[in-house]
Amino acid sequence: MGGWAGPTTYMSIDRQFGWMWAQACELLDRADRMQRQFVRYVGPGADAAVWEPPVDIQETPEGLQFVFALPGVNPEHIDISLEPNALTVRAIRPARLGSSDSVVRRMEIPHGRFVRRIALAGARFRLGDTRYLNGCLEVRLVRAGENRGQE
Repeated sequence: MGGWAGPTTYMSIDRQFGWMWAQACELLDRADRMQRQFVRYVGPGADAAVWEPPVDIQETPEGLQFVFALPGVNPEHIDISLEPNALTVRAIRPARLGSSDSVVRRMEIPHGRFVRRIALAGARFRLGDTRYLNGCLEVRLVRAGENRGQE
């Protein structure tokens, strides 16, 4: 019986440390992604971008669809520009503070000026539909040669 307990104990310890190592690597990768998305200092000066909003990108037969998470951003102050090689979204998310006698205990939602530039390679695009819904900016780029949706 003593020979059986030894190998089981060692396998269990190996599995435990392997699992812990994988979890630690996953957490480090997640923290790195969050740091790049939310706390990126882009340049000097008062008008420098200080964060990048997360974005989901999907490719369709007609082109590309982007969904930018922009909670608390006034849609009238969002600037979208399309260049031959990049889509750029800019705006400012104001800090939302309570009354003058409140004390901030935690502030996790990024605020301030942001710029998100997505490189585009290959096909040429034109700006299609854009809309701001439930704190998300949806942008559709249509391949320049597509006739769908054109007048």
